[in-house]
Amino acid sequence: MSIEDSIEVTIRTDYLQEQSLPEQQRYVFAYHIRIENRGEQAATLRRRHWFIANGNGDIQEVMGEGVVGEQPRIEPGADFHYTSGCVLATRVGSMRGYYVMQTDEGDLFHATIPVFTLATPNALN
Repeated sequence: MSIEDSIEVTIRTDYLQEQSLPEQQRYVFAYHIRIENRGEQAATLRRRHWFIANGNGDIQEVMGEGVVGEQPRIEPGADFHYTSGCVLATRVGSMRGYYVMQTDEGDLFHATIPVFTLATPNALN
């Protein structure tokens, strides 16, 4: 397994109806991330790089240090969970990206965040 494949990212999403204002084109979503280290060496999450697309095809690029104010070090066999949010102007959108990870030896690598859909209930039916 390559070092890039040693980090597995899984996502679960929720539509936050109580925070959304559809009449103002404001749709709020939460996403719950699990980052699992399936490799043989620890890795520290240094940066995040997101591409957020709404249903109109508009794409916003977001970059920054760590996640939710942390730069977690994930040991082999361990995982790290966090929740964050996103506001879209449409009922449907998607996110994808990558984390910049660093080994204890200082080597940097990308851990892919697979594309996932953000959608209000019944928006895709």
